[in-house]
Amino acid sequence: MSVHQFQVKTIRGEEKSLADYNNQVLLIVNTATKCGLAPQFKGLQELHDTYKDQGFSVLGFPCNQFRDQEPGDDTQVEQACQLNFGVDFPLFSKIDVNGADAHPLYRYLKSKAYGLFGSGIKWNFTKFLVDQHGNVIKRFSPTTKPAKIDRQIRKLLEKSSVHA
Repeated sequence: MSVHQFQVKTIRGEEKSLADYNNQVLLIVNTATKCGLAPQFKGLQELHDTYKDQGFSVLGFPCNQFRDQEPGDDTQVEQACQLNFGVDFPLFSKIDVNGADAHPLYRYLKSKAYGLFGSGIKWNFTKFLVDQHGNVIKRFSPTTKPAKIDRQIRKLLEKSSVHA
């Protein structure tokens, strides 16, 4: 099993298979525009811009499960991400990451990489690094700044270019 087996809904409501990201390194992040960690959008966008032509993408999954920090609908979320943070990496429809209604993708991610406090997502901006084959490589805490993940992304991208 890998992340490539999951279907998700884009922020514009279209069904998308994560198999479309086969052979790409991914950083999957649960986001919230009204969170104190929202300045991380800038760092995530910088990573996306730096490595997108080398087979990397940030995938943002808005979530309103933490102190109501993503209250808007998908259209409002998309606008806030673009206007306030300059985001143009792929965004998906709002989901739950914990509890009975957690999206199957997040159930899978959590089963593959535990955090400091177990499998549950502790807060917005928890990050999962995924290799080109859809395997979860590492989980990063909400407070880990995107720039701190740069080295691991480069390493995965270099590994794939060696095998290309």
